[in-house]
Formats: sequence, C-alpha cells, structure tokens
Amino acid sequence: MKLLLTSGGLTNRLIVNALFDLVDKEPQDTSLVYIPTAANVEKGDKSWLINDLYNLKKQDFKSIDIADISAVDEKIWRPKLEEADVLFFEGGNTYYLMEWINKSGLVYLLPELLKNKVYVGVSAGSMVTSKDLALRISQVLYGEDLERTEDMLGLNFVDFYFLPHLDSPYFKELREDFIKENMKGISDKIYVLDDNSALKVVDEKVEVTGEGKWFVIN
Repeated sequence: MKLLLTSGGLTNRLIVNALFDLVDKEPQDTSLVYIPTAANVEKGDKSWLINDLYNLKKQDFKSIDIADISAVDEKIWRPKLEEADVLFFEGGNTYYLMEWINKSGLVYLLPELLKNKVYVGVSAGSMVTSKDLALRISQVLYGEDLERTEDMLGLNFVDFYFLPHLDSPYFKELREDFIKENMKGISDKIYVLDDNSALKVVDEKVEVTGEGKWFVIN
C-alpha cells in the first residue's frame, strides 16, 4: 500500500516528487480524483481548499476529477475512483470524513483500490488512516467534535497517529510543548508535521519528506 500523508497538500517540490515517485508515472500520464467530502461541514473561508486545488493544477496532471462521496451515489463516484491513479482526500472534519467513508461503503473498497493506486491525504484525509480517531486529539488539539463522547475507528492503514498543522497560525496552540504535554498517556507513535512536511508510506516503511518542521512522540 502506498500513502502520501500531508498536512497541507502539495506545498513544495519535495512532496510533489514523493507523490510521483509513489505513482511511478510522469504527471502528464497521471490521473487524480479529488475527494472534498471532509470540507463540507467546515465553516467560513475556504481559500485553503482553493489553494490545495491550485497546487494540484500546477502539477499538470493528465486529469483531475472530483468525487464527493457524501453527495452522489456509489454508481457515480466509484468509477471515478477506479479510473484514477491517485485518490486525493482533502482536509476538513476528520469524523465527518470517516463517517462518510463508512456510510458510502468506500471503507470496504479502499483496500482493493489501493493495490494499484496511491492514497494522498491532507490533514483530516491523513488522520483517518490511523487505527482510530482519538477524541483526545480532535477535541484538545483541534477543538472539533466537542459533542462526541467516543472514539471512532479509522482505516487502520498505519500504526501511528498523524497530527497536522504544527506551528500553524490557524491553530495557535499547536506548538511542540503543548502537543507533547497533552499527548502524554498515548503509547502509540505520533508523527507531528507542519504544512510543509509529509509522510511517504510504502507498506511498513515510513519516510518523512518535505521542507518543513516535524517531530515524533514515542
């Protein structure tokens, strides 16, 4: 299984290079499907989403399709995913995205699809690849899903937690000391990355790439 887990998308050349190394195709021969579902319930300005799309456009893909798994039937979104080389899961609300991965039935299709495709996550799109979506992370660090009382199972593609947006001006508490203090008691490995860093994952091998700051807990 090949994954590119990002905090902010294709924000620099090293992350872009990592993607096409995983795909093993030139950009002009690579098709991508963009899945914006996680952003549906996010309030306010969406310039970050437009920036992510613009960064995709700059790579000169063969094609970029869009499939919102919460908005259309499986008979519409499934062929789009089957025809793409890259499945690009946009950021937004982690629980909402995982809820629709489950509701849509995509949760059952992804393992087969990813035998010959690359999974790219941005923020929430990366976080859902963990074994679960820990409330301790979403509520304390990101201030979302405050009404929830139980963790939700994730895709379980990786054996660590992914924490995006280190040192981001939009998440003012996401600084190294605050994160380390509030993640005490979690024994699993935690990768914490800023928006210029990413994880390149091939089966069990994990490599950090990008031009930014990152650290590991446990």
